[in-house]
Amino acid sequence: MTEVTADPHMTEARVQALREAINRHNYLYYVLDRPEIQDFEYDRLYRELVELEREHPELITPDSPTQRVGEQPVKEFPQVHHPIPLFSLDNAFNEEELLAWEKRALRILAQEGIENPALEYFAEIKIDGLAVSLVYEKGLFKHGATRGNGVVGEDISQNLKTIRGIPLRIPVNGGPSPDYDVEIRGEVIMTRESFLRLNEEQHLKGKSEFANPRNAAAGAIRQLDSRITASRNLDALFYGATIITEDARRRPADDLQAGLHPTSQQESFNYLERMGFKTNPARKHCWNLSEVMDFIHHWDEARLALPFATDGVVIKIDQLHYQTLLGYTAKSPRWAVAFKYTPEVCETRVLDIEFSVGRTGVITPVAIMEPVLISGSTVQRATLHNFEELAKKDVRPGDAVRVQKAAEVIPEVIEVVLAKRPESANLPVQPPTYCPVCNAPAVKLEGEVALRCPNHSGCPAQVLRRLEHWVSKGAMDIDGVGPALLEQLINRGLVESPTDLYRLTVEDFLTLERMAQKSAENAYASIQKSKEQPLWRLVNALGIRHVGQETAVLLAEHFGSLNRIAEASLEELTTLEGIGGKVAESIVVFFAEPGSQQLMVDLQTLGLRIEDSTVNKPAAGAQIFQGKTFVLTGTLPTLGRQEVTELIRAYGGKVSGSVSKKTDFVLAGEDPGSKYVKAEKLGVTILHEQDLLSMVREAES
Repeated sequence: MTEVTADPHMTEARVQALREAINRHNYLYYVLDRPEIQDFEYDRLYRELVELEREHPELITPDSPTQRVGEQPVKEFPQVHHPIPLFSLDNAFNEEELLAWEKRALRILAQEGIENPALEYFAEIKIDGLAVSLVYEKGLFKHGATRGNGVVGEDISQNLKTIRGIPLRIPVNGGPSPDYDVEIRGEVIMTRESFLRLNEEQHLKGKSEFANPRNAAAGAIRQLDSRITASRNLDALFYGATIITEDARRRPADDLQAGLHPTSQQESFNYLERMGFKTNPARKHCWNLSEVMDFIHHWDEARLALPFATDGVVIKIDQLHYQTLLGYTAKSPRWAVAFKYTPEVCETRVLDIEFSVGRTGVITPVAIMEPVLISGSTVQRATLHNFEELAKKDVRPGDAVRVQKAAEVIPEVIEVVLAKRPESANLPVQPPTYCPVCNAPAVKLEGEVALRCPNHSGCPAQVLRRLEHWVSKGAMDIDGVGPALLEQLINRGLVESPTDLYRLTVEDFLTLERMAQKSAENAYASIQKSKEQPLWRLVNALGIRHVGQETAVLLAEHFGSLNRIAEASLEELTTLEGIGGKVAESIVVFFAEPGSQQLMVDLQTLGLRIEDSTVNKPAAGAQIFQGKTFVLTGTLPTLGRQEVTELIRAYGGKVSGSVSKKTDFVLAGEDPGSKYVKAEKLGVTILHEQDLLSMVREAES
C-alpha cells in the first residue's frame, strides 16, 4: 500500500508529479523509442498513481494515464463535424503528372501577382493507415474522429486513447499548455509484425483473415469495446497541426507560438514533435522537383524495410504563405499531391490448387504457381485463405493470375485474367467434402468460415503438425527432434502418433538418412527424458484446440492428473476462472474421441508422468511466491514462457490464464496484450522478467 500523506495539497501535488513523469516516460518510450528508466521503475510510478487515485477518486482527471481504456463497450460511435473538411489529395502516377501539378501551382501564383517563385517542397512517405483528426482544447485531448466523408466523421476518442503514442495532454514534456485549441491530423496504423501475428491468430481460430494492415487497423479502431482495440497493438503517426479559431479559419499552429514565425511545412512538423507527437520518420525538405523524384525513387524500394505499409509519397509546397495563396479546390488542396507507387503486380500461371491441412484441422486452399519474382523475392505459393475467398475470386488450375504482395509481405492472388483462361479450366474448384489427406468428412463449425478435418488423431497431415507441436519448446521440449527428422520417421512408417516416439530405439534412428551413432543416441535420450516433464507440458503437448500453455497450467494445477481432466464435465470446466464455454467444449470433445482415449492408455503404459508433477523445489525453503497468482502476457525473450512458468511454480506460485482482482502479479513481456491493460485498470502489480529474476536472486542470497 502507498503511504498517503494527510495533507490533501501534497497528495494532489504528488498525483500531478506522477502524471507528468509517466507522460514523459510514455513519450520517450512510445514516440522516441529512447527509454530512460527500466520497466519496473515505470511500473512503480504507475502503481503509485493508481493507488492514489483509488484512494482519492476526486483527483482523477480525463488526461490521467490511468484513463486510457474504458470499462464498458459503447453502443455506437457519435458523429463529429470537422471544423474544416478533411480534404483528400489529388494523385500523380508519374513525373509528367507531377510536373503538370507544379505548373498549375505556378500559374495560380502568377495570377496572384507572384512571378517565378522559388518553390520548395516537403516530401513524406504516404502512410497506408486510417486518417484521424484529434482536437485538443487548451492542451487537453477533447475528442478524436475518423475522416468519414470528410465533413462528418465518427467519434472514436476512447479507442484512440488506447494508443500510448497519443498524448492525453500537450505538451508532453511539461510547461504551460497552449491557450488555444488545436487540431492534429495523422494516421492510425498497424505494423506489419502485428498484422502477421493477428492474421495467424485469426487463421487458428477459423476466422476470416484481414486483407492488409490498413483494414486490420480500421477494424481495430472501430471496435465498440476499447479493450479489444487495446489488445491490437496499434500505433499512430502525425503530420499536421492547425489552430482552430472562433471563425473556423485555421492557421499553422506555430503562428501562435511566442517568438516563432513559421514559414514552412517543416516547422509544422517541429511543432508536432515539440508537443510530443510521433511523426513520420521518412520525410525530407527538397529544393526542387528533381530532389523530390530522387526521394520517390529512393523510397520505392527502401519503404519495404519500414515497419508499416506505404503506398506512395505526399508532396507539399513547403512555404506556408504559398499554401495560403493556392488554397483548395472543392475536394483537394492545390498545394499538395500524392505520388502513388504502382504496386508490383506480376502475372503468372496457377499450376494447381492444393488443400493444406494444419494442426487444428483447418483445410486451406493454396495456389501453386509458376515461380515469379515479386518485390525482391521469388513467389511460388499463395494462400487463398478459405473457400469463400476461393469462390469469390474463382481461381482455377491453369488460370493466368495477377499476383502482388499484400502489405508488401504476403503473396496474394489479386484476380484471374479471364481472357487467358484455358478451356481445361471450365469448372470452379469446389470445397472438398472429405479431408484431402485422410478422407474424413470435412466439417464447418457454426460461426466459422474455415473448413476442418475432424479426424484429430488419425489424419497424417495433422499427425505431422501435432508431432512438431509435441516436441516443441513450449510443450515436451525434446531437443534434437525437429521437423525434418519427424518427417523421415513418418515416411519410414516408424511413427504415427506421439506415443510412437517413446517406442523408438537407437537402432530405429540409425536407419534414417544422415543419422550418426551419437545423434541417434542423443535423440533417443531426449525423448526418454521427456517422460518426466510436468503435467502441464503434457496437457499442452496434446494440442487440444483453444488450449495453450496458460490453460494447460490451469488444468494441471486444478485437476492434478490427466485422467481427472479427461473425466471433467462441461459444467465443471466452465467453473474454472479463465476457461470459457468454447474452451471447455473443446476439451470435452477431445477426450471423447476414441483416438484420444487410446492415447491416454498408451501414455500411462509407456511411463509418461500423467499425475501432477511439480519441478524441483529450491533449497532452503525459499517459497517466496507461496499463495501468489501470476498471469503472463506478451513475449518473454530472456527465459521464455515455459521456463518462467516452471520458475514461478518452483518458488510456490501459481500461473493463471486470466487477470482478475485475485491476481497478484502480471508478468509482462514484449508486445503485451489486453491482460496488461486489464492489470493496469485493476491496479495489479506489473513485473518484467528482470524483476522476477531479481526477486529470485534476493531470495537465494
